[in-house]
Amino acid sequence: MPDNQKINSILEKANNLEFLTFNECLLLYQHASLSQLLFAANQIRQKIHPNNIVSYIIDRNINLTNVCVSNCLFCNFCRNKNSEQAYVLSIEEYIEKIEHLKSLGGNQILLQGGMNPALDLEYYETLFKKLKKYYPDLKLHALGPPEIAFLAKQEGISTKRCLQILINAGLDSLPGGGAEILSDRVRKLVSPAKVCSEQWLNIMHEAHQLGLTTSATMMYGHLETIEERIEHFLKLRDIQKIKPENSKGFISFTSWSLAGKNTRLLKKYPDIKTVNSTEFLKMLALSRIILINIPNIQVSWLTRGKEIAKLALHGGANDMSSIMIEENVVSQAGKNFKLGVKEMEETIIEAGFIPQLRNQEYEYL
Repeated sequence: MPDNQKINSILEKANNLEFLTFNECLLLYQHASLSQLLFAANQIRQKIHPNNIVSYIIDRNINLTNVCVSNCLFCNFCRNKNSEQAYVLSIEEYIEKIEHLKSLGGNQILLQGGMNPALDLEYYETLFKKLKKYYPDLKLHALGPPEIAFLAKQEGISTKRCLQILINAGLDSLPGGGAEILSDRVRKLVSPAKVCSEQWLNIMHEAHQLGLTTSATMMYGHLETIEERIEHFLKLRDIQKIKPENSKGFISFTSWSLAGKNTRLLKKYPDIKTVNSTEFLKMLALSRIILINIPNIQVSWLTRGKEIAKLALHGGANDMSSIMIEENVVSQAGKNFKLGVKEMEETIIEAGFIPQLRNQEYEYL
């Protein structure tokens, strides 16, 4: 076991906003106390964001379809095309959802649905253009690397060309969905139909080359090792290192632990242990310490609730993400905390910060 001087030396290096090595990250996970990690992450957060502001966004997570061929073991939401519960949203349903969003002061939709073979690239082109025609100022934070790869393969074109077509149709930013753990060993077990880790990262790099702002995510607490969690962080950090200078690249990072209630994953692997709040805070602090070139760390209050979120704001996080008007995936796996705009702002104030509404580009509104 390393002495405390070694741990303090690594934390000092992190506080100087230097990139840590894999072994240094692993030593912090294994031997630094939670209080040391939270304190160090908070110092780094204050260097990157010296104000006392915690931001949030009003958007709506719209699942355009629940038909998906991926059948990830942790997902209770997807259905096959012959299911009585299968759906694809109509344009009237979009309008109803967007009108409600606008009435709450929101102007962005997080549009995801999975890999539905009946929906080709032309479908998304037409949908994006139609939504922009009805709502010219609406921001489309849509799809994700797995969907981009799926559509490109259907069309027989490159993923970069697919991205460009969608940008021309109105895509404003690319979510970090489908990352789970960027380890192919794990992906083959939990989401074998999705892109491999290298493809996921390559699509994000292509998005950065095209000037598209993206977000990064991690879902942990299932079949991955601690080493694979750290490798995930470092892979994200390395892609961010090579983004073009004029691109924001990964503008934010969010991590959450598995919500596995009634999933096939827990039925197949019943020994998976639930991640507790201490581990959640530890991983959040480490994300701030390691990902110094990704400016914003979001706290997943949806899976942890507002009391843990308040602690996270003192342990590296500077953003509370969305009020989540609608959420269908995590909630169907046993996590369903709710926050309205008033509760969101009260939570931030109670934690000792100033609430600030933002857009996806982290511009204050």
